[in-house]
Amino acid sequence: MDDVIKDLGHLALGTRLKRLGDRLQMQTQVILDGVGVPVPASHLPPLACLKRRGALTVGDLSRSLGVSQPGVTRMARALEEAGLIRSRAAADDRRARVLELTPAGRNWLVRLEKGTFPGIEAAVREACGEAPGSLLENLAALEAALEHLPLVDRTRRLSKGER
Repeated sequence: MDDVIKDLGHLALGTRLKRLGDRLQMQTQVILDGVGVPVPASHLPPLACLKRRGALTVGDLSRSLGVSQPGVTRMARALEEAGLIRSRAAADDRRARVLELTPAGRNWLVRLEKGTFPGIEAAVREACGEAPGSLLENLAALEAALEHLPLVDRTRRLSKGER
């Protein structure tokens, strides 16, 4: 059967990347389930961010991940229920929540970074079938280009024959 999304090329690139992202997350989840990780694969980036940057407000974590605040709030709730992070009111603004890793969260993350993540990264790199970095560099360039000039502005410019 034809892959219509693939055949549509750049027109359906977002759909194709989402489909690929869903596939990667599902396959990563199988690996994580095998080592007993108590949260979905999609909840690991906040843990990694908190480990790297320390305690952050929900807003700061949202900006760091490029994820909506409601999305971060939902992930934080699940991570807190799993005992991997804790939240508290910010000292300067009682409405803001500060999130930080618990010792259990840090231990899980260290264990995954040493034992599980390298294997997943190597498998994805191999599946990419190319030298490390080029796909990631292209994705970073696409993200930067769309941040600089969104599609709506690009289509307007191109429809006027401008380059």
